[in-house]
Amino acid sequence: MTKYHIIGNMTGNSMDAIDLVLTEFDNDKIRDICRSSRPYTKEMQNRMEELRAQVFNKSGAEIEALPDFASLHDDYVRQIAECVDEMLWQNGVDKTDIDAIGFHGKTLDHNPPSKALADGSEPYTLQIGSGQMLADLTGIPVVYDFRSALLMAGFDAAPLAPLHNAHIAMIEGDGCYYNGGNTSNFAVVNNGMAQISADAGPFNEYTDNYIRRHTAELFDKDGQYGQAGNLDKELLQGLFDIGRRYYETPLPKSGDPAYYYKDKVFQYVANKNMAWTDAVHTFEYFAAYIAVQALTLLAQDITIPPQMILFGGGWKNPVVRQSFADLLSGAGYVLPEHRKQFAGLLRRFARPPVIRGSVFGDSMEARLFADMARYKLENRAWDLPETLRAGKSIVCGRIAMPGRGSGPLTDRINLAAKGWQRKTVQK
Repeated sequence: MTKYHIIGNMTGNSMDAIDLVLTEFDNDKIRDICRSSRPYTKEMQNRMEELRAQVFNKSGAEIEALPDFASLHDDYVRQIAECVDEMLWQNGVDKTDIDAIGFHGKTLDHNPPSKALADGSEPYTLQIGSGQMLADLTGIPVVYDFRSALLMAGFDAAPLAPLHNAHIAMIEGDGCYYNGGNTSNFAVVNNGMAQISADAGPFNEYTDNYIRRHTAELFDKDGQYGQAGNLDKELLQGLFDIGRRYYETPLPKSGDPAYYYKDKVFQYVANKNMAWTDAVHTFEYFAAYIAVQALTLLAQDITIPPQMILFGGGWKNPVVRQSFADLLSGAGYVLPEHRKQFAGLLRRFARPPVIRGSVFGDSMEARLFADMARYKLENRAWDLPETLRAGKSIVCGRIAMPGRGSGPLTDRINLAAKGWQRKTVQK
């Protein structure tokens, strides 16, 4: 294996910022060189939310035909290119020293096999983000469209983090690596191997969007609103009931903001006519609640490691983190229907769980795509627990080299967008 210097990029479902990290990979050694995070404007967030609503359940061709799609897409990629240039300039890094950019793109719709098989629909996943445009703008090779190959092979294509979590575990040790972003997801790593991974459910989704609807702020910084409120047990029950079908789906599974019925939830809250801060507190408690509830679905033959290793900006919220700790110590409030399974979860720990942040946590999601780009450059399979169980070896991603010229862009939308099955048959 070779030493690589790769930039990882992530713009998550929360659309809060363009996150970048430049990481050096030297066999088993992983070292972050520099990082950058530029908050998105509220205007860009609103434009992307409008686009998300427009593209839901549409084919790639239908999306390409939307009047404002190309303009918004190109603005999105252009801003990422600007951030790449800015980070390298500020840190005195020569572009010629960069082997690639790992570019995830922006997920706008996700209908994985675990859901599609249940409702009789066709599986697909939608990410926008032209790797070719980003390569041309930065002059750096770009590896992108990481999810398509997995979904087209019959897998959920989310979460993608388990193998990267296992790489980090070689430094930090075994644990349950838990991401707190727009959606929460985790990977159980034992003996240096990721045994299972899954999305859990909404994490920042309700809180961030509720804050943005009622204030000029982007999120509940330092939990200021949540700490001023109290848990509304009736709302907690209502939140679980609204998304019950997803929360009770067996593991592994992957989620999408569309499954969390955000508008229905906010209408429910409005009808209750409750205090603003109580709603925020309950949303934050629910984020922690669902994260623990997902662990209760783990098969009995999986050992749950005592370390809960947290990463992702959502865990910086003190209400969420304390609620998570309370629930894992038996001190938090549990809905009556879940008391037995939550108590059973606590008995599975050999000793009380230790909850701590990952030393690599600030850039875990962005670095994940740098790691995936490294594997693509080496033509190595990105082995997830479910692909290993199925005995399949899948290399993820596509590579775009700079210097396309003036020809039209053909990769604004990923390969596994809705309708990919018919395109594959036609070929």
